[in-house]
Amino acid sequence: MANILPFRALRYDLQRVTASQVITQPYDKITPAMQERYYAASPYNLVRIILGCREPDNTADNVYTRAAAYSREWRAQGILRQDSSPSVYACSQTFTGPTGTSFERRGFIALGRVEDYSAKVVFRHEQTLAKPKADRLDLLRATRVHYEQLFLLYEDSGEIDSLLAPPPHAAPTIDMTDEYGVAHRVWQISDANVIASVQEKMRDKKLVIADGHHRYETALNFRNECRAAAGSGSNPQAPYEFVMMTFVNMSNPGLLVLPTHRVVHSLDSFSVDDFRNSNRAFFEVEEIDPALDDARATALLRERGRSGTALLAVTANRAFVLHSPKAAASQFLTGLSARQQSLDVVQLHKCLLEGVLKLSEESIRNQQNLSYIREASEALALVRGEKLRGQTSGKDAANIAFLMNPCPVHQVRDVAFAGEVMPQKSTDFYPKLLSGLTAYALD
Repeated sequence: MANILPFRALRYDLQRVTASQVITQPYDKITPAMQERYYAASPYNLVRIILGCREPDNTADNVYTRAAAYSREWRAQGILRQDSSPSVYACSQTFTGPTGTSFERRGFIALGRVEDYSAKVVFRHEQTLAKPKADRLDLLRATRVHYEQLFLLYEDSGEIDSLLAPPPHAAPTIDMTDEYGVAHRVWQISDANVIASVQEKMRDKKLVIADGHHRYETALNFRNECRAAAGSGSNPQAPYEFVMMTFVNMSNPGLLVLPTHRVVHSLDSFSVDDFRNSNRAFFEVEEIDPALDDARATALLRERGRSGTALLAVTANRAFVLHSPKAAASQFLTGLSARQQSLDVVQLHKCLLEGVLKLSEESIRNQQNLSYIREASEALALVRGEKLRGQTSGKDAANIAFLMNPCPVHQVRDVAFAGEVMPQKSTDFYPKLLSGLTAYALD
């Protein structure tokens, strides 16, 4: 089912540049401060292509035309060079998780066929928004290069990782450590027999998008544009029929999913007592010590989550554990499957954000009163008095933070294979795949 191809990756010439100075985090994880730092690191830093600075732009000179110009110039100068042999690229990320445990996540980079969801080869688990897809499509049209990775999951018992394991002491093609202390290594594999074995073993796999839903649907839209332009001359092996993917086994012990917490802010009116009293109709509500820190919050959620739903609601000076949903909560879950209803993140969005706090689906999509925060410590700090990043007025202060457990990979898989979706930012696969290790040029 999964059609995998080797490719001649477009890569930085590491005789000309240093990997750590030109390779970046994914575009949607780059803050303004990171963007500034990347710009200063090297004139060839990939940020200039994937997330250029906006100037007084016009039709002839804008972030997309400048990205295309950098792409052409760096290839002409030999800063970016195309590998001579079609290859797949084994990759490894070694990192320390939030609890201090060390992990290694292994996978491989190759081309995967762009499939409609209806083909039941590639499965999504999150909804997407139109604006990011329009931005990425304009960039792809301009550069005709996929510079960033899509993160896809597959299932097997480890045979593919074993096939691609580099020989002992084999020097990696790329070896760098990013700003978060994650060690990234890539090995180019051009052996035709190994590649053929990987292709054969991947053929019956179903693929779940772990990260990169917007970029995958951008590749779909671009493919459809190109097919329409080609008309009857459309070619199923055309470059636009494929996109660069990093494939990771779902059972890989380094596959770590972190929660993304929610902070609600800028409500016209908010009463902690009203919130508590309203929730008693839908959950068991237990008030706890409001001075808990992020470590205690995480441990408490993990402990309570063993027996089912566990959410932690924290205000400036109160804290509540919400657990054991009551029958009345089902009124907010109408139309959702049992799989979806069992998810903490769905109960949070439907029962608490929409049902109790009366946030509309549209306002949640547009993040009008909602911020997504990875670190529990940051969510707690915000609700205890620090203003949200980029906001200045008092009315923009946080009202309440919701902390939760991560969504297990098996739940992600089951929802995706059922053709269902979760709310946005339901999963945070850590660490992110870097942009610029390899690229896929369509021309």
